Amino acid sequence: QVQLVESGGGLVQAGGSLRLSCTASGRTVSSYTMGWFRQPPGKEREFVAAINRSGGSTYYADSVKGRFTISRDNAKNTVYLQMNSLKPEDTAVYYCAVRRSYYAGYGEAQYDYWGQGTQVTVSS
Repeated sequence: QVQLVESGGGLVQAGGSLRLSCTASGRTVSSYTMGWFRQPPGKEREFVAAINRSGGSTYYADSVKGRFTISRDNAKNTVYLQMNSLKPEDTAVYYCAVRRSYYAGYGEAQYDYWGQGTQVTVSS
């Protein structure tokens, strides 16, 4: 089993930045794809970004391209999401997830382990 704990969420003004972290425990996740999803208020959970096991390939939702950067530190069993130029529509609960596959996935059902989520609120 893998346990995931997110941190770094909070309240920020539009145009500001936040860095989310997600640390895995229970087993190493260095062989797996890791991803970030988010669930805005009253909406379905949606894909944000994913990174392959080496960190050499990254994938982003169109809505965050150019503003968010996903990275990982396999020695620390941790994935990060650097969020810049935040907008009010980025307000959501952000979840990290692990997919037990080399290949990146864009759908919730493709991920096997989930964190509890961290709230990000962007004020206008």
